[in-house]
Amino acid sequence: MSSGSMTGRMQLGSRLRGLREARGITRADAGYAIRASESKISRLELGRVGSKIRDIEDLLALYGVTDPDRIAEIMDLAAEANRPGWWQPYNDLLPAWFATYLGLEEAVTRLRTYSAQFVPELLQTEEYARALLASAHPGVRTAELDRRVEITLSRQRAFFRPGGPRLWAVLDESVLHRAVGDAGVHRRQLEHLLTLKAVTLQVLPFSAGEHPAQSGAFALLRFPQRELGDIAYVQSLAGSTHHEKREEVDIHLQAMEYLCVAAHPPETSAELITALLRRSS
Repeated sequence: MSSGSMTGRMQLGSRLRGLREARGITRADAGYAIRASESKISRLELGRVGSKIRDIEDLLALYGVTDPDRIAEIMDLAAEANRPGWWQPYNDLLPAWFATYLGLEEAVTRLRTYSAQFVPELLQTEEYARALLASAHPGVRTAELDRRVEITLSRQRAFFRPGGPRLWAVLDESVLHRAVGDAGVHRRQLEHLLTLKAVTLQVLPFSAGEHPAQSGAFALLRFPQRELGDIAYVQSLAGSTHHEKREEVDIHLQAMEYLCVAAHPPETSAELITALLRRSS
């Protein structure tokens, strides 16, 4: 997957698919026109690969698009699709799988997450993120640690942009009790959770007992294009797994639905966090 704008690629792909289908042209014929395979056209229309400007021009000619304004509009989308992602300056620190995930995250309309150990990165304070990253990369130089913290903060700004996607997060109650950094860092992180307005936050209490997500944290990504199914994302120490098959995604969807029902509703979750803060003061 290229490092350009996933959102731009998806928008461009959706437009190209509509134009192709309106003319009754097969993916195979479209691929032949740009010296590519049918699967390349499929990936292009799903926003999974970037595109050469010449290829887009050839496809528009094949699809009978002649109106200058319409051509300019689509070529603007092509330029956006090839725009480097915000994370490119940090590519030396990012494994390929994480850069891929960031591109997907940028394009979602809704992100649902379950966290079993720590506050998810999108909700972390700067000092909480720094403490976690220092632990994950022991002995790293201060300059590199600073850049890793910048990645987290930049990721937050990109996600919580005006008109951006919605985040629904379920935190295991252990997340609220696990100390990260000193007592002040921990307390300020809990206070930060109470200030989040663009997030639906639920806490899964210890009393919920066993549940379908005992294997650990995961995320569910939903995209604006109907033809793009949800993706389930699971991260490990060695990398990540992206589940796109319907039956695999359904397992995670069912687990998330269970967690949302078993967890405290947002109001009660906020009360639980407030009570923890009072006891720690």
